[in-house]
Amino acid sequence: MRNTCCVPEGGLDGCRRNAVVFLEMTRLKHILLTGCGAACVALGVAGIFLPVMPTTPFLLLAAVCYARSSPRFYRWLITNRWCGAYIRNYWEGRGISRLHKSATLLLLWLGMGATITFFISLWWLKLVLAGIAVAVTVHVLLIRTCQPASALGGRPAVQAAPEGPAMVQETAGERKATA
Repeated sequence: MRNTCCVPEGGLDGCRRNAVVFLEMTRLKHILLTGCGAACVALGVAGIFLPVMPTTPFLLLAAVCYARSSPRFYRWLITNRWCGAYIRNYWEGRGISRLHKSATLLLLWLGMGATITFFISLWWLKLVLAGIAVAVTVHVLLIRTCQPASALGGRPAVQAAPEGPAMVQETAGERKATA
């Protein structure tokens, strides 16, 4: 059997045209994914301050977009001092720390409480917002809790994430024992 090379009917010029179209599509894909990642970061940051808007899904989507389009932006997001460890721990299934859970629930209930008390006059809408707050609270409480390795008193920790503290998961028994 001989090795054969498939040459398009238009000769090698057709290959060059296809390569240019592919590069243009790759460039367009790169621009779209980077723009989508930036929009998701903006929405995620807005979600920190707006009680009904989620933060985590937007930041995870931004990480996916950046991972496929810009290693520099991906590295920036994952090593960011404000949300990098949060994203890495959630992404790797480690969960979130008690401090993050407490801050999340405090901000959630402060924002929802202020909205329900001062800005909403319809009783049924107040009830809907309270239901959303309860559902988000249950969701946050069901997420696995982790804590920094330094607080574990010498127990072995899970391998450290790059540029972040090593985290270890608590078991339900340990939570009850410390509570």
